[in-house]
Amino acid sequence: MDEEDLKTLGPLKNLVGTWESATGNDVAPADDRGTEENKYRERIVMEPTGLVQNHEQSLYGLRYHMQAWRIGENDPFHDEVGYWLWDAKSKQVMKCVTIPRGLSMLAGGNADANARKFKLTATRGSTTFGISSGPFLEDEFQTVKFELDVVFHDDGAFSYEQTTSVKIKSKQTVFEHTDRNTLKRVGS
Repeated sequence: MDEEDLKTLGPLKNLVGTWESATGNDVAPADDRGTEENKYRERIVMEPTGLVQNHEQSLYGLRYHMQAWRIGENDPFHDEVGYWLWDAKSKQVMKCVTIPRGLSMLAGGNADANARKFKLTATRGSTTFGISSGPFLEDEFQTVKFELDVVFHDDGAFSYEQTTSVKIKSKQTVFEHTDRNTLKRVGS
């Protein structure tokens, strides 16, 4: 993509490419419903989609695929696909997420076109930035809120911190499942 095409992506222009890191940290519910901490490596591929016309709305975005592996393991413990979207007119960033555990989500937030950081949220029950789960997750591990903070660094890397608030049925408590990582571009 040339510089002019990148401008159409607003703050998402900083995410184009292939990204990797081996410094991820995941704090999640364990099989016994307690807490486990996992160090992980991650790979994300983000490719521009071009213009998407939605009547009078114009969106530009990135199609992405993300996988994460616990350090020392060969099989991924997390996989997700989706889209990052930029609506320049409303100055909104959106992330459409699908996870093969029976969960989909649309998170969103406001940002300027040249933002170096932004925050996205989704809430269970929202008809705009919401969360939808299959029956097992809805009953046992109900996702009630999602927050994602993204920061672009001067060296070209980016970091994220996300909190997925999960209501665990057997404990009747909300678990703050957190993930954080800093990734470096390894390909365009």
